[in-house]
Amino acid sequence: MITLDHLDVRLLELLSRNARAGVMELAQQLSVARNTVVARLKRLETAGVLDGFAPRLNLAPLGVSVRAFLALELEQGQLDHVVASLAAIPEVLEVHATTGREDLLVQAAARTHDGLQDLIQKVVSIHGVAHSNTTLALTTPLPFRVQPLIDTLVD
Repeated sequence: MITLDHLDVRLLELLSRNARAGVMELAQQLSVARNTVVARLKRLETAGVLDGFAPRLNLAPLGVSVRAFLALELEQGQLDHVVASLAAIPEVLEVHATTGREDLLVQAAARTHDGLQDLIQKVVSIHGVAHSNTTLALTTPLPFRVQPLIDTLVD
């Protein structure tokens, strides 16, 4: 486990706002030396806190505006097979193993409701999927975020 100080938290906040910011820009905004930023970034990457620098994509302008969450109940011993099958479906965005009645929570996207129906049919036909329950996402009033939680982790 890694501990964070105020500089780490501020650095993560700046990167959350603009992952494309350069080391010099970050150093200026933090009022520290360039080498300090480089060392902090390396430490955060080595610890696994920074897990890449990917852009946040909005799928709606690409015509992919239907989002859904599929809760899947699996047959015993089928987790690996089902996850591998889900990974082969491009519309599957992420999969979480969960507790409770359902074993997996799948976030998926489609261009249309008909496309979502086709996707659901694909998913429920996977060997090992015993039951599914789909929830359609209407809007995302609070998108994925971590910074408020990171702010509470300062030593």
